[in-house]
Amino acid sequence: MADLTDFSRLEWESRFVDRLPGDKVLENHTRAVSDVAYSPVQPTAVTNPKLLAWSEPLGGELGICNPKDDPHSIDILAGNLILPAMKPFAARYGGHQFGHWAGQLGDGRAISLGETLTPAGGRMEFQLKGAGPTPYSRRADGRAVLRSSLREFLCSEAMHFLGVPTTRALSLVATGEHVVRDMFYDGNSQAEPGAVVCRVSPSFLRFGNFQILASSGEHGLLKKLTQLLIQDHYPELDADAPDVYALLLDEICRRTARLAAHWMRVGFVHGVMNTDNMSMLGLTIDYGPYGWLEPYVPDWTPNTTDAQGRRYCFGNQPGIALWNLERLAEALLPLIEDRQRTQQCLALYEKTFHESYARHLAEKLGLESLEHEEDKAIATGMFELLAAAETDFTLFFRGLCDWPDGGSDFVAAISPAFYSATAMAPQLKSRWLEWSRRYSVRRKPNASAGMKKVNPKYVPRNYLAQNAITAAEAGDLSVLDRLMKVLQNPYEDQPGAGDLAVRRPEWARFKPGCSALSCSS
Repeated sequence: MADLTDFSRLEWESRFVDRLPGDKVLENHTRAVSDVAYSPVQPTAVTNPKLLAWSEPLGGELGICNPKDDPHSIDILAGNLILPAMKPFAARYGGHQFGHWAGQLGDGRAISLGETLTPAGGRMEFQLKGAGPTPYSRRADGRAVLRSSLREFLCSEAMHFLGVPTTRALSLVATGEHVVRDMFYDGNSQAEPGAVVCRVSPSFLRFGNFQILASSGEHGLLKKLTQLLIQDHYPELDADAPDVYALLLDEICRRTARLAAHWMRVGFVHGVMNTDNMSMLGLTIDYGPYGWLEPYVPDWTPNTTDAQGRRYCFGNQPGIALWNLERLAEALLPLIEDRQRTQQCLALYEKTFHESYARHLAEKLGLESLEHEEDKAIATGMFELLAAAETDFTLFFRGLCDWPDGGSDFVAAISPAFYSATAMAPQLKSRWLEWSRRYSVRRKPNASAGMKKVNPKYVPRNYLAQNAITAAEAGDLSVLDRLMKVLQNPYEDQPGAGDLAVRRPEWARFKPGCSALSCSS
């Protein structure tokens, strides 16, 4: 590994600011903004920044050393220090929230510091979340609480090691200040410890950055932003091709389809798939009220705001991704100028998703493919049985890996996945045994090793994250540190970590933070 440098010694670029028009109003107050891509804004200093967590793997990839003994770097990560080469900004965007156009949204508490070159020759943008208000904060304070910040830090890195396309998280810094939040919007506001996460991505551009320009008729800026997106992040496309914007939409549809298939593969539920939370690079972005599917309940949502409509529940995610892409296609119509061509792009999403998900599911089950009708029936029957009783999604597939070929009692192999004895009532047991008989005929010989590479043993379960939050709020970071280390190898059996690979305990069934969350963070 190359020598690591201090975060405070990085060389900064500001290509987004330098190449796009910015807000001329420099006062930091909430307002409507037009004809620009961003607003210059300074983070708001905090009283007592303290480094709580650092991603050693990401730091190593970026060539940055742990800043635990470097107060200057910690000050930057907290928003207390801006280097001369930095040009911090908040991006302007809009979006559809819960299916309705919400108009201007923008980075209400996220402030980008700029970009740096990585040792591998790429560029990464660094963004502070929770660093204070911006012109897009609406009625909010621009801050973030520790519980939501820790969850984002934890899950961003866990998703990376699971192999899911995602933005990353470099650091978690306590602010030394409290933030008042009404966690469940029930009138019970409380002061909670504040924190700032440093997020890292090649770009934080989202569908909403393009939607706001199209909706406002700013077609010149829409074209310029789209051209820069192609230049910086889709260089394989011929910028001079007459249909380059349609080709771009093709690729965004493919990437989004693969992303949705990965979410379904590991049981991740985003929780708030508004169009402003969809990445133009096909990455998981904005870890808000997300959750992990524990009992297999396809209509489960972790978001209390979505509890009635369940628009963003686990089973709806592939369809919502398509709906969001339809909104993006509408925004790009001024450039593509052919609605029929955009329909071809959207059809490509559906084709790519179904192919990707079928391949993932076949790998999870140890089947050659899902092309054979019997294999399709096996998959369908399995999901019906998983839903018939509380069956832990992650534990079931991991248990399936450990079931020997032609081997011992199938029911014993998967029983740790069941939450209640009713799952093994005589009728269900007979159905499971019949399913296992059919499955064993189709399963590839010696499939276990390959299955373990795609069926994680460890995922950042909701209650595990809450345990880490509770401990961190009490000053104990060991729970988070241990969990982070285990989640860096989610597919490997790790001695001494068995307690992190069990089904949700009964006490966590309805405990706030363990079963459902709000957007309040």
